[in-house]
Amino acid sequence: MLTAGWEHLVRPVLFGLGGGDAETAHHTTLQWSAALQGVPGAMTALAAVTGGIAPGHTVRPGEGVTVAGITFPHRVGLAAGADKEGTALLAWQALGLGHVELGTVTPRPQPGNPRPRMHRLPASGAVINSMGFPNAGVHSAVLRLREARAAGLTIPVGLSIGKNKDTPLESALEDYATCVRVAAGLPDYLAVNISSPNTPGLRGLQDPEPLERLLAGVVQAEADRARAAGTASVPVFCKVAPDMDDEALAGATRIAREAGVAGMVATNTTLARTGLAPQDAAWVSAEQPPGGLSGAPLTARAREAVAVVAGASDLPVIGVGGVMTPADAVALREAGAALVQVYSGFVFAGPALVAGAAARA
Repeated sequence: MLTAGWEHLVRPVLFGLGGGDAETAHHTTLQWSAALQGVPGAMTALAAVTGGIAPGHTVRPGEGVTVAGITFPHRVGLAAGADKEGTALLAWQALGLGHVELGTVTPRPQPGNPRPRMHRLPASGAVINSMGFPNAGVHSAVLRLREARAAGLTIPVGLSIGKNKDTPLESALEDYATCVRVAAGLPDYLAVNISSPNTPGLRGLQDPEPLERLLAGVVQAEADRARAAGTASVPVFCKVAPDMDDEALAGATRIAREAGVAGMVATNTTLARTGLAPQDAAWVSAEQPPGGLSGAPLTARAREAVAVVAGASDLPVIGVGGVMTPADAVALREAGAALVQVYSGFVFAGPALVAGAAARA
């Protein structure tokens, strides 16, 4: 599944950018992708070299899958965090992604947590990040989405929304509602991120009472916006953490259903540090990097969480976490996911992962 073009040509170059600093390499890759997406034939060539899906391959009329009223060319998309502000939307489409989830964005720009805040663990196929929602504000992401649509973007785009770090939890709803209003119905769906481990206290919004209040408020804010604009409401999804126990996950799903949410996203990164290769476990033990762990160590728990969430209601589930191979995507589908998202797996395996997963999931 891992193509020679990605393994031997592209990935070594990307991993070496910024002196090996993972965040610098990621940012530079986004900038390069943004530049290349304007060059005729460039992304087609990259897809061919790396085993990705050729542009247009999965968007033939009559094909696709409908989830929460949205038609997707196939079931595999890019998870939030990879392209927070829509820097390279046309590039993702050209590389064969079936959808992209932008964000997480906040009402006001914020720098996020101190660097270094992203660490690759290659032996484990994992990443630890403590980003803390660094972004230029929801206005910036919405502007880029609007520009990309005008330039030919056709795949669905979701927008993950969150609260600013300095916003008290009791005022969180207003931050999410502000994002809803600024988004103005442009994204195909909204994802309420209450599960990042990198914003202090945020996961407290997953507790039953604040969860019901927040989700009902966000759904109402979107309904009010749509009514005022004379348009249809955008589906609202809720993203939950893998570190909740199964009973809490099921309870949160039922609360979301009652609050009018259209779907769930399971899951986010984990605070656990199990499943690491010995050399990575030793480094983590010595350095104690903060943040959430993603990638292969999350594969099994993500599958379990998807099964719990899917079994707790009739809401569609976007499965994300530890999708490193096409077989992992199939396993999430079998667990109950309607759609599957990749991020860490894409970093390590490249566009061939999307092609393989889309063909099988």
